[in-house]
Amino acid sequence: MREKILLFVFALLLISCEQEAQEPEFSRAPVDINALPLQLGLDSVQSLRTLIDPAFQADLERTINSNAKWKRLVEQRRMAVGLVDLSDPYHPIYARMNGNVMMYAASLPKIAILLATMDALEKGELEDTPEIREKMHLMISRSSNTASTELMDMLGYEKIESVLTDPKYDLYDEDYGGGLWVGKRYAKTGERYPDPLRGISHGATVTQVCRYYYLMAYGKLISFDRSKEMLDLMANPELHHKFVANLEKIAPQARLYRKSGTWKNYHADSVLVWGPERRYILVALLEDTDGEKILRDLVLVADNLLKTR
Repeated sequence: MREKILLFVFALLLISCEQEAQEPEFSRAPVDINALPLQLGLDSVQSLRTLIDPAFQADLERTINSNAKWKRLVEQRRMAVGLVDLSDPYHPIYARMNGNVMMYAASLPKIAILLATMDALEKGELEDTPEIREKMHLMISRSSNTASTELMDMLGYEKIESVLTDPKYDLYDEDYGGGLWVGKRYAKTGERYPDPLRGISHGATVTQVCRYYYLMAYGKLISFDRSKEMLDLMANPELHHKFVANLEKIAPQARLYRKSGTWKNYHADSVLVWGPERRYILVALLEDTDGEKILRDLVLVADNLLKTR
């Protein structure tokens, strides 16, 4: 009888250990959710593809498909949406529509130039000067084409590509539709260096842009300190349109980290929203004449979806 009891206790201990081993790596220690980047003390974070939540995915699809025009644009692969719920930083969840569809994204991929510049500064390939800092500021906050092109010329296409395809970041992956890409100066002159899959010069997928913000929020773009520098550069956007136009109304206390892009019928926006009542990443790519209005409406719909889940 005593041996049976010991065996039973041993079995319970094994089950308990197995359950602890299966716990997500985000549930380790308390974290200050008021400050970014988050300090979880982890060597790495999970891939967004492993964080797709079926119920959250169904909610997003139902919400987008309830608008007939949005549904049609998604079906035509002219609209892509990615949404990361960070309300519980220990257990983020992800949902997307056309997540791996690469589209022309205008100025949004300037975030790739920002990352490549920071990477070059970290490795001593560029000298950290006030002039470079000002160019990064102008490129992100005001979307300056001149500043973007000057930084690209300093870096070169191959440097930018090497950072985007680095397994540490995995921001361009041919196995998943491509991703972030910058293959043309933001100027009328200069050779093109198009992406290998679609031949797009300034491209993105919503999944890879979400991943950029996700890694940055958790301090995993280059390093914790470099992630913080990038967050500081992306905070307080000076262009108050698209997502920001309505976020400033519905979330005045939230901190916004943002980069957008527009060219002809192509409209793109991306934002990390961090405040007392909402914490999420929203990215959308569109090809439509009403893209500006759709993006303004979309952020309201996404924000409401997260509040009512």
